[in-house]
Amino acid sequence: MRALNVKRLVVKVGTHTLTRSGGKLDRKRVAGLAEELASLRRQGRDVVLVSSGAIAAGLEALGIRGRPTDLPTLQAAASIGQGKLMELYSSIFEECGLLAGQVLLTQFDITHRQQYLNARNTMSRLLELGVVPVVNENDTVAVEEIRFGDNDRLAALVAGLVDADLLAILTDTDGLYTADPRLDGDAELIRRVERRNPW
Repeated sequence: MRALNVKRLVVKVGTHTLTRSGGKLDRKRVAGLAEELASLRRQGRDVVLVSSGAIAAGLEALGIRGRPTDLPTLQAAASIGQGKLMELYSSIFEECGLLAGQVLLTQFDITHRQQYLNARNTMSRLLELGVVPVVNENDTVAVEEIRFGDNDRLAALVAGLVDADLLAILTDTDGLYTADPRLDGDAELIRRVERRNPW
């Protein structure tokens, strides 16, 4: 699909892309992203942003170094960080002449019909109003059974939810690997995908 034909797109950005070393949010990077998305809006395209970074923002505010492993601390950090992250997005998007609206989802909201329709209607209305929806998993209430697991999966589901023409996943990874290169030292970069497995 040529970019010129894209009317609606979902852009997913990960925590590492938004933070500098030490895990602190990098306002300059967030501003650069917001300016790119604002440019797409000025071209008449609808844009939905699926953003990680809430836990990192919360840990920074709490002064906690490193990532805790217990769920209550992570959820507490997300509770604080979601507000901090949205405050940053809101101020930067306003500088670009746009409003941002927060949408927090769990897998329950996607898999249950009434919640799905509510989420779809809300997102559609935000886009009609010219607002950039900023979507994240609702980490403060999500338990293992209703977690998406990662925001890549959430972004794919959101793309379906809003009938997006394109899903763009922004990453600091070099490309597609045979395995997770952070976990597997033998992971190899796949330079060209010739075909996909039909699963």
